[in-house]
Amino acid sequence: QFAVAPQLLGNPLVAGRSVIHGDQTFTWNRAIPLGHDLAVNGTVSRVRERGGVFFITFGLGVSDGDGPLQEGSSSFLVSGSGVPATATGEEPEPAHDEAGRNDAIRTDDMDPLQRSASRSDLVRYAGASGDFNPIHWDHAAAVEAGLPGVVVHGLLQSAWICQAAGRWQSGFSPIATARFRYRAPLRPGAAAAISGQPSDTGEVHLALAVGDSVVVASTMRLSGR
Repeated sequence: QFAVAPQLLGNPLVAGRSVIHGDQTFTWNRAIPLGHDLAVNGTVSRVRERGGVFFITFGLGVSDGDGPLQEGSSSFLVSGSGVPATATGEEPEPAHDEAGRNDAIRTDDMDPLQRSASRSDLVRYAGASGDFNPIHWDHAAAVEAGLPGVVVHGLLQSAWICQAAGRWQSGFSPIATARFRYRAPLRPGAAAAISGQPSDTGEVHLALAVGDSVVVASTMRLSGR
């Protein structure tokens, strides 16, 4: 996604404004082959304004010489006369909890998967993904956007949730579709847990939460279900 998203976020009409990730959907048509050249396209399909905040819908398409690989859609909240987030106020950053990192993915049961990210993790993720939105590394920029402080990237949280969903399905392309709704900011250092279970319809409902507070809610369909 961030092969093309910077073209939107760096546009003079958007650059310099506060940007928040609202929700995200992905569809994987097949596994991405190693060594293939990929064509990645991004399209702004809708812009609307509400309460001084612009809501931008951004579509994603990824293909190779054999056809479509992946499709996606993002909603971004961009500041206008208002701020895109409404935190209760600036808050101190939690102390980093190494106990929440739990790098080994358990496959013998469905206990909640534990994850957390430090400030240095966020900088490394920004370098790997190309997502240098300042709300993920600049405290002042995050507070100006209406957040309590620096927050964890939405797509990093989505990756954690995909790891948890992958425990129900093996193979090269375990997930067919996924939708993520970012309900609350996750602060660096906070210990989060991902839990959920498949439904009778074949969907998997997962939540990333800090304590009893759900940060990201997700619905997925596993391949072959």
